Amino acid sequence: MSTAAAEDRIEPGTELLKVSGLTVGFPAGAGLLLAADRIDFEVGAGRTVGLVGESGCGKSVTLRSLLGLVPYPGEVLAGQIRWRGEELLGASKRRLAALRGTEISMVFQDPTSCLNPVFSVGDQMTETLRKRAGLGKGEARSRAIELLNRVGVPSPERRLASYPHELSGGMRQRVMIAIAISTRPKLLLADEPTTALDVTTQEQILALLKDFQEENGMAIVLVSHDLGVISETCDEVVVMYAGRMLEAGLDRAVMRHPRHPYTQGLIEAMPSLEVSDEEPPVPIPGQPPNLADLPPGCPFAPRCAHRRDACAEIPVTLDASLLEHGSACPFVEAAA
Repeated sequence: MSTAAAEDRIEPGTELLKVSGLTVGFPAGAGLLLAADRIDFEVGAGRTVGLVGESGCGKSVTLRSLLGLVPYPGEVLAGQIRWRGEELLGASKRRLAALRGTEISMVFQDPTSCLNPVFSVGDQMTETLRKRAGLGKGEARSRAIELLNRVGVPSPERRLASYPHELSGGMRQRVMIAIAISTRPKLLLADEPTTALDVTTQEQILALLKDFQEENGMAIVLVSHDLGVISETCDEVVVMYAGRMLEAGLDRAVMRHPRHPYTQGLIEAMPSLEVSDEEPPVPIPGQPPNLADLPPGCPFAPRCAHRRDACAEIPVTLDASLLEHGSACPFVEAAA
């Protein structure tokens, strides 16, 4: 561990981010479409919280809201986002801009849209290091080479002169990670960082994130539609569906003893790399609902094998906190 990393390290488990009742809405006709509805979670130093669910369930919107990056015309309607005790909802644009890329960094799902195509990799990396870390020109270049080497980019010095279109998808994602961790952030927000990458590259990138986390106690909030990625990487898991939290708990508890039918469905749909005589993966029937036309009560009810009339009347709230393994379904365990 470097001296700088050791000095920046926070005591493991120290609460860094606490999200309470986060609700994000978008205009939809005469009403509002709730892309995230009453989301609660917290993450401490050295810990990883995973947000998992099918596409369109509100994971990315939740992540972007943490830094005031909800795309227009969406807005945060309610809740709290506390960063090291400081309330970020209502914070000035200047304050949020100061946090981005320093204390909190983000890796976006599509590096192609985040890396500027008209500037070289070196220009983009050194600019971040000079503006955010206060390094001189020579120091920034040396640090950029060191970071590219660390994230597994071959011939890092030569790659500084490359443009994004000259790199593979995996290499661009590595560059994005190098930029994100270059200032030794205390929190990394990772939005589908391994989507569209081959399995080997995916494993390498997840391992890189884990290595950086172990060095400086960095916290991570990881978004993925892949429960396998979440189970390998995260300490706690938040299962989202139609903008709601349906289950949350320690990774081991959720994976071994899922309490909500949706989580059970995600696990049963996971492919296995092991050769066995077990039944093949079973996809969840049907499609996620239209957020502008949700059914009453539990939004998963139309696809649920355990549905009953009372599902239309239940409040979609967890019966326990994340660390106590909460579920929004009052019926499945009673019927088991």
